[in-house]
Amino acid sequence: MNHEHEPADPAEAPEGAAPGEHLSTESPVEIENAELRMALAEMREQTLRERAELENQRRRMAREVESARKFANERLLGDLLPVFDSLHAGLKAAGAEAHPLKEGLELTLRQLLKTAKDNGLHELDPKGEVFNPEFHQAVTQLPSPDAAPGTVLDVFQKGYVLNERLLRPALVVVVADA
Repeated sequence: MNHEHEPADPAEAPEGAAPGEHLSTESPVEIENAELRMALAEMREQTLRERAELENQRRRMAREVESARKFANERLLGDLLPVFDSLHAGLKAAGAEAHPLKEGLELTLRQLLKTAKDNGLHELDPKGEVFNPEFHQAVTQLPSPDAAPGTVLDVFQKGYVLNERLLRPALVVVVADA
């Protein structure tokens, strides 16, 4: 028996009915129809929840695939950083005068850096910029009358960023506060 429509107050019970007893005015078809509507509403709600969960899962997977694509070559590019450092050191040691070996080193470095840049790697060479602890690591501080305090005076080792993620900070000398 459906007690949905049972009066809360026994005084409201239909005439001839005992308190707590309810004489239903709904036919069995109407009762079944109401139950089916409730079941349909529950199914719709469940379907909406499942669709929302599937959409959330699809978005999550898309983010993960994008992240994997952006950083798939992180290890390889990280392993190339010492090669870049060696080429920079070789060019510095070669001096200012033109020489075929120096020109070959410069060309090799440019090609490697272009390939790395095409894959999302960017070089940090912050000389003259304001010190940024998110991308620079200060190795020492020196006074300088020519630069403002907190400015990068020299770069010991260039830093690298891969698709906006720091791969290695630049090792720098910072102008000391006066």
